[in-house]
Amino acid sequence: MGQDSDGFIVGLCKASSSSPTPTRSQNQSLSEIACLGWNYLIAGHGKFSLRKDYGLADRVSKPFKLGALEGVNHLIEDGGIGLVPNIRREQPQSPCLTDVEPDRISFLPGHVIDQILSHLSIREAVRTSVLSSKWRYKWATLPNLVFDSECVSVASQDIMIIKNKLLRIVDHVLLLHSGPINKFRLTHRDLIGVTDIDRWTLHLCRKSIKEFVLEIWKGQRYKIHSCLFSCQSLTHLELFNCWLKPPSTFQGFKNLKSLDLQHVTLAQDVFENLISSCPLLERLTLMNFDGFTHLNIDAPNLLFFDIGGKFEDISFENTFQLAVVSIGLYLNFEINQSRLHGCSSNLLRFFVHLPHVQRLEVQSYFLKYLAVGVVPIKLQRPCIDLSYLSLRINFKDLKEISAALCLLRSSPNLQELEILARPEEQTVLLTHTYCWEDVYFTCPVMQLRYVKIDGISGIKPELDFINFLLLYSTVLERMTVTPVPNPNVGPELMKELLRFRRASVRAEIIYLEPS
Repeated sequence: MGQDSDGFIVGLCKASSSSPTPTRSQNQSLSEIACLGWNYLIAGHGKFSLRKDYGLADRVSKPFKLGALEGVNHLIEDGGIGLVPNIRREQPQSPCLTDVEPDRISFLPGHVIDQILSHLSIREAVRTSVLSSKWRYKWATLPNLVFDSECVSVASQDIMIIKNKLLRIVDHVLLLHSGPINKFRLTHRDLIGVTDIDRWTLHLCRKSIKEFVLEIWKGQRYKIHSCLFSCQSLTHLELFNCWLKPPSTFQGFKNLKSLDLQHVTLAQDVFENLISSCPLLERLTLMNFDGFTHLNIDAPNLLFFDIGGKFEDISFENTFQLAVVSIGLYLNFEINQSRLHGCSSNLLRFFVHLPHVQRLEVQSYFLKYLAVGVVPIKLQRPCIDLSYLSLRINFKDLKEISAALCLLRSSPNLQELEILARPEEQTVLLTHTYCWEDVYFTCPVMQLRYVKIDGISGIKPELDFINFLLLYSTVLERMTVTPVPNPNVGPELMKELLRFRRASVRAEIIYLEPS
């Protein structure tokens, strides 16, 4: 064997007395571990000489020959993971300083070893068992298990080979793991919904798992095993491309604080019962769902809500603590007035249970939804805590402009405003003109400091809106304007922007070319 500094056998792949020297990629992560160990030694013991202090650095940099493998309980070929075999090394041909110097890497405190392992993939964490007897099986007590693209390394691009390799790895890690499991994250891009997941889920529920993340990137929606709905230890649940059908005995997740559902299928009653039966829920993310079109959010402790999808109606109950809201309605349809449910305005109904919202993002067609019915001049109760507002607006729709102005009038402490023009077919409302004199008369002075406007084409409603913002933002510091990618828009738009008067002497208008 040559004297290359990378001649380090990881001890987790097949080998014999004639085992070849591993490649540089097999040793790279262990070299990084050495750096972490050195940093600790330097911080805790002062300066030391790498020439004299042979610990992990010596093990990584000095090659040794791998003898017969003994005590192999499990092995996965081609860069897999498993128990580290007992390694018989040849006697050194010359005296080694490790005979007289302490093996410092073996005496690192347990919490330092845990910290090092927490920064490694599960595959690399298992490989550290070869470092010393104290490191051996230390990975088996890791509380957080993450199975992503880094945990499988195979030369083949065959999906079935990768999938089978992944299944074996998860199987054996769970089999050999000892101690509590706080987080289980399975997000490999080649993962397909298989029955093995049911078995893993049952095992994790018995371990009182706290964070469960499952992303099925290929194939049909995976039906979540019923045992998960009885796991009361869950605090974070994240599902991707799954079908949720809890048993009739489901009584909610009493300790769940964060719920993230993307590309999921569940019935209307299942969704409402799921949300209302999680009393501690603080964060809710819902993206690209099907099976229901009406959203009733009843969550007294909810702080963060992010939703994007095709739905017909949304309402809030007991959400008085909700602070961050982002809503994207992906479906453009004519909204029936009967959906107002006895209220004359969607705007008024939407904000009744959102008195303390601090950040609000109105994306896609949701402003069109809010503009249904009578658009008031201002809300009955102002959004005094709202400091950031993002609106995607069709400037050819006068009702959407009215809804946007209503929000501005009702947000006395708004400091950041982002406007994204939404191009859309012309509407019949375009034949009317907006009376900006009435707007100026009814609008108080705004506290806006930063304004960002994207995607405008220079039409009159857009310019009038910008002019209005400049006239009534007395403390404005910066306005950034980015037009649509059209060579005919830029020069004329710049001329118009330069003509507008500004209420703030500090206001700076920045024109950005579209990317």
